[in-house]
Amino acid sequence: MPALGIDFGTSNSAAGVVVGGKPYLIPLEQGLTTLPTAVFFDVAARRTVFGHAAVAALTDGREGRFMRALKSVLGTPLMREKRQVGHERLTLLDVVARFLAELKERAEAHTGQRFDTALSGRPVRFHPDPDRDARAAADLSDCYRAAGFAEVRFLFEPEAAALSAGPIPPGEVGLIVDIGGGTSDFSLFRVEGAGVRILASHGVRIGGTDFDRALSVAHAMPLMGMGTDLRAEIGPAVHTAPQSLFLDLATWEKIPFLYTGEIRRDVARMAKLAVEPDKFARLVTVLEMELGHDIAFAVERGKIAANAPEPGWGAIDLRLVETGLSQHLTGDQMARDLVRFAQQIGDAAHATVTQADMTEADVAVVVFVGGSSLLSLIQSELTDRFPRARMQRGDAFTGVVDGLAIAAGRLD
Repeated sequence: MPALGIDFGTSNSAAGVVVGGKPYLIPLEQGLTTLPTAVFFDVAARRTVFGHAAVAALTDGREGRFMRALKSVLGTPLMREKRQVGHERLTLLDVVARFLAELKERAEAHTGQRFDTALSGRPVRFHPDPDRDARAAADLSDCYRAAGFAEVRFLFEPEAAALSAGPIPPGEVGLIVDIGGGTSDFSLFRVEGAGVRILASHGVRIGGTDFDRALSVAHAMPLMGMGTDLRAEIGPAVHTAPQSLFLDLATWEKIPFLYTGEIRRDVARMAKLAVEPDKFARLVTVLEMELGHDIAFAVERGKIAANAPEPGWGAIDLRLVETGLSQHLTGDQMARDLVRFAQQIGDAAHATVTQADMTEADVAVVVFVGGSSLLSLIQSELTDRFPRARMQRGDAFTGVVDGLAIAAGRLD
């Protein structure tokens, strides 16, 4: 039976097979070959929806639980803790398995084939800690098997992208720079005949969700009270509001767990003590109306707009929280907020080359993969690091799954 190549991403997922010797990406919904890695548990309808339908359910304000960026939770104790989700008690492993089962069902329905084997992409490192990295890989394996796959194999995502990179002349050395939602991965390779030889691979836990979190903390959370003062319940003293809640509210995968009675009561108490009560009133609204993901999407849209060549600025539109509420975001502001991530990504690219006992001057081409690789400051950082290399910007969203489809077609 054929194997199905699957790029299970933090933000988006895709699947592909080989047809006529070339990768074929399977339309997973509405003719689109990428599916948002999003799940919505619809309380009223007692059903689970996925992808764009899940995002639409959230934005429509339907009652339920929205989850995204679940790949970031792999390897943590949260994956196997049962919690109430809608009308069911589920683990996050169950949630990921349902998403993968839906992807499998759609792929089989479109192709008319049965897929018992999954060739899945994976980051070079889920986590810096080896034990947690191994647990994350085990979690994802369990998710695939619970989704109905009898066998699952893994291929590093940048190595998959190297298989689909081209055209690159034989003998040249290339570097895959794969910046995804949760990780940044790198593979140094040499083109040999009709294939590639991997010379080194490396990865760091930095991705688009980290960019979103940093921008939210810098520009959205202060509007909700982050960094402001609370009065003491007794006496004249004041102290800064605790940061942990705001940091969680700015983190995609932690948002669904903030809508508890205890947290809402704590925030209501803080609002009464706030030196700037209007800001805390917004936070109360966010928790009562469960608008955390709406804020995250607004930050993401502002990031994309600020990254555009023209006009080079965007806005974080928070009108759902309060009429007319918005925060200006320029490309220069975004660059200042994210420069440390760009430098760390540049350092990781350098480390990949060093692993192969090479230098930046040996790299002939840098291939950008992953939606977050499109950020101008990331591309500028890599251009500066590899001044002699060509910068190859293909379809950043399909490079990994194209390679996985090719590799899946070669499995016995």
